[in-house]
Amino acid sequence: MSGKTFSALGNLVKLLPTGTVFLFQFLIPVVTNSGHCTTLHKYLTGALLVVCAFNCAFASFTDSYTGTDGQRHFGIVTAKGLWPSPASESLDLSVYKLRFGDFVHAFFSLVVFAVLGLLDTNTVRCFYPEFESGEKLLMEVLPPVIGVVASSVFVIFPNKRHGIGYPTTSDSNDTSQKSKTSSSSSSA
Repeated sequence: MSGKTFSALGNLVKLLPTGTVFLFQFLIPVVTNSGHCTTLHKYLTGALLVVCAFNCAFASFTDSYTGTDGQRHFGIVTAKGLWPSPASESLDLSVYKLRFGDFVHAFFSLVVFAVLGLLDTNTVRCFYPEFESGEKLLMEVLPPVIGVVASSVFVIFPNKRHGIGYPTTSDSNDTSQKSKTSSSSSSA
């Protein structure tokens, strides 16, 4: 039982948009001038928020596979399967079809980033400085609550994708192993 719990918690780490959030946390003091914004800083901050939010959502619609050449290839998930790289012409990538869970993951990754990005101290000081003093309790409580809700949804809708920005593991996305298994089972 505890092994499954730790496994689920470990999977949450790779499902949350941690790389994008790290990049945002690294750049936000620079683009907001540590919360002392001019008009240019506000535009830069808005652009950073949009780019990072897009990345959080877009990453949910990518996946990878190990091709017959033994290399890891990435693609965009579509309704017909994975939009492949040129090295994947002989493989059946229709098993990587778009699923309802992809939209759920994209939405909650976007929500998590929106809460963290819009309630960041530098962003608050830049866009709505009066909010910082008046709604301090909301700024302290909302991020953990959203994190718990999103984490619960990620456990309910587990993600099997290994897209851009996610760690690679030995998984079912290894098509070279699938072709070896199917050839050995057909010869038996």
